[in-house]
Formats: sequence, C-alpha cells, structure tokens
Amino acid sequence: MATKVLIVEDEERIARFLELELEHEGYVVTKTGDGREGLEKALDGGFDIILLDVMLPGLSGLEVIRRLRKSSDVPVIMLTARDAVMDKVSGLDMGADDYVTKPFAIEELLARIRVTLRKKAQGEAGDGEKLLSCGKLTLSSAARTAAYDGHVLDLTKREFDMLETLLLNKNIVLTRDSFIEKVWGYDYMGETNVVDVYVRYLRSKLDDVYGVELIHTVRGVGYVLKD
Repeated sequence: MATKVLIVEDEERIARFLELELEHEGYVVTKTGDGREGLEKALDGGFDIILLDVMLPGLSGLEVIRRLRKSSDVPVIMLTARDAVMDKVSGLDMGADDYVTKPFAIEELLARIRVTLRKKAQGEAGDGEKLLSCGKLTLSSAARTAAYDGHVLDLTKREFDMLETLLLNKNIVLTRDSFIEKVWGYDYMGETNVVDVYVRYLRSKLDDVYGVELIHTVRGVGYVLKD
C-alpha cells in the first residue's frame, strides 16, 4: 500500500515541487496551504506522515501540531526558516519528529521521511510491553509513560525519547553524538548542543523536582543515568 503524505505549505511553488517529487517516489500526496484546513485533514486520519510548514495562514504550524498531538501520533516533519531556532525547539517540544530547514535539498527531505517512517514502523512492530527502571524511576515504552515514585512525569515526545535512551543504556556513558543518532536520527544536521538543552529539561522535571541526581555529566564526553 502506498504511503500517504499530507503537505501543509502555503508557498505554492514549494508545495507543488514537493508534490511532484514525492509522487515521483511513489507517495500518494494531499496538499493544502491553510493551517486550519491542514489540521482538519490531519485529524481525519489516513496519513502516514505530515510535512508541516511553520508560517501558515489560519493556524500556525506550531498551533497545528499542538492541537494534533492531543489525539494523534502521526509522524510530523516541520519545515522551518534557516534562522528560526525557537521554531525548531518549539516544534520538537510540541511533538514534531524532525525538522528540515529551508531551503533544503529534496534528497535530504526524502532521507528524513524514510528515517521517520522507519522509526514509526519499528515502534509499531515492537514485541509488547518493555518496562525500564532506575531506582524509583520507571518507564513504559509501549504506553510511553514515565513516573518517579509513582508520580507521572509530564514529558514531551523528545524528552521521553531522551529518557528512554538513558534508561536503555543505564550506567553507560553516552556521547552527544550517540544521543543525536538514537533520538534525532543519523541524518540530523543541527547542532549537538540540542542534547544539552534536553538534558536540562529532563533534570528540571526529574532531578530538581524530586531532589535526586540520576542524570550525571561526564565532562568532555556526555551523560549517563545511574542508580
């Protein structure tokens, strides 16, 4: 069955270019240039992945994904301006799976689409419940929930992925490059300091709140989760 892609992009030239390239690759494409209509189409379901521009009429791309994530985990790749750092961070925080900076090479976008779809398929093909723990910290990969001493942690998608990676590699020091590969994907082209940003987010919701020190910094190397 052909993979269905929704393009939400108000620049007609870019949207048409993407449509032609994706159809050439065998994807079934639907496109719209309005954020509100894009959200409606996305919520109707049936799409395997969404390419979502940030700057849109009707609703911004950030607002679209914020509302979408309340009821759908369909993969989303954000299309952002070159210098829009906060748009990238905000999009990831709200549940975007990846982002591509304009102008982009179509080969890069196609690679990111393949990686994102592969991650989704691997997640759906998982072998059932996987419970991870470190002291009073517990995490369910299947339910995508984490808790400390029975208190549920309010994590974004990326924060959850970071914490899961730490738990899967408990007591093993992970470099920033390792985090980038495991959490963002091998073709991620951004700065590695995004790892430090998300470690701070996790510490603010875990270590700082419960007075523990689970996430340790190994200077010059990376981070490790210890009992």
